[in-house]
Amino acid sequence: MQYEELIGKVQARAQLPGRGPAERLTGAVLRTLAERVPDGLAGHLLAQLPSALAASVSGEAGEAGSPAHEPEAGGSGERFDLTAFVGRVAWRAGVSEDVALRQTAAVFEVLDAAVAPELMEKLTAALPADIGKLLPTARVADTD
Repeated sequence: MQYEELIGKVQARAQLPGRGPAERLTGAVLRTLAERVPDGLAGHLLAQLPSALAASVSGEAGEAGSPAHEPEAGGSGERFDLTAFVGRVAWRAGVSEDVALRQTAAVFEVLDAAVAPELMEKLTAALPADIGKLLPTARVADTD
């Protein structure tokens, strides 16, 4: 999926007023997801996305070495729950947590269509159940 198409789908699914908010939201969700999942999985995800989007996420990920960014043992992603996930997305996207919750699910729907099904299965397995509920698991289950 090309960058313009991906952002357009996020804009439509999240019912955003323009491309700017869709870009901010998509970046916010991807940055937060990259912080939460193991590094290798985040890299695989970014490799399947348009290079402009992956570069913007990777560029900011380098700034994540703050004291608040403490990876769990083994080089995996940080451990945090749905509340923290949505809080980070809300802060980065400049929206309320209620809006961020709904919009994050919309971004995950677009990602599900944009990347390999096996990768979405790995993401589902890597996330805690509360965050995993935002993923479009019904579509993944339909392909079995």
